[in-house]
Amino acid sequence: MFDAILFDLDDTLLINPVAESIPAYFELLSHYLEGRVDSPLLVAELLRGIKAMDANDGTGPTNEEAFDAVFYAGLGSTKEALGPVFERFYAEEYGKLRSYTRPLPGAVEIVEWTLTKGIPAVVATNPLYPLTAIQQRLEWAKLPVSEFRFARVTSYENSHATKAHPAYYEEIAAVLGCDPRRCLMVGDDWARDISPAVEAGLSVYWIEVPGDPPHPKDLPDPIPERQYLGQGSLRKLLQQLDGGKNG
Repeated sequence: MFDAILFDLDDTLLINPVAESIPAYFELLSHYLEGRVDSPLLVAELLRGIKAMDANDGTGPTNEEAFDAVFYAGLGSTKEALGPVFERFYAEEYGKLRSYTRPLPGAVEIVEWTLTKGIPAVVATNPLYPLTAIQQRLEWAKLPVSEFRFARVTSYENSHATKAHPAYYEEIAAVLGCDPRRCLMVGDDWARDISPAVEAGLSVYWIEVPGDPPHPKDLPDPIPERQYLGQGSLRKLLQQLDGGKNG
């Protein structure tokens, strides 16, 4: 049995097509800040802040600190001045993005099974957002933190790396006090959920994306057989785990 199971959020526990939801997020935020920040400048600095977080490799500040260092200066402002405005945005407006999402079949069942078995469950979403945004998306997935006792929900406040780096997974294992080799990562993004998790020593299960086959060539070496549980749906994974096939 695994010592912890890590679940990606978007398109793993929650259907959330980023090609639609990310532009909608930028538009919603730009409209909310109209009159305070020029829209093209806001988007440009958001992208610059994301790039700064993506460069975070676990050896420096939190992702929030990396983001803040470039974002607010780029806007010609400060966090003290604009931070409360962003807090109100997430409290008042972010929920409108729910319409782009829908619960993913099997998500509640596999998280419930994990917790019932006494296995720590981690929401291992790429930590580019504040915790409130991630908690809201968990509510949309019918997995509210008020009902599901996740061992960790990664966010830009508590993470020192993004999924671009194995250090992201190593940090989660360290916080939980687990050997990465005794952890399982479940996700749909081969480049961020699978490849770096394997490099960190975790076992992996790939949530199939129609028309997007796995790409083992993206790894330095083929995935060791013991680390690859296969691919398919959450329900297929649950059947596999409940059958005791994870070793």
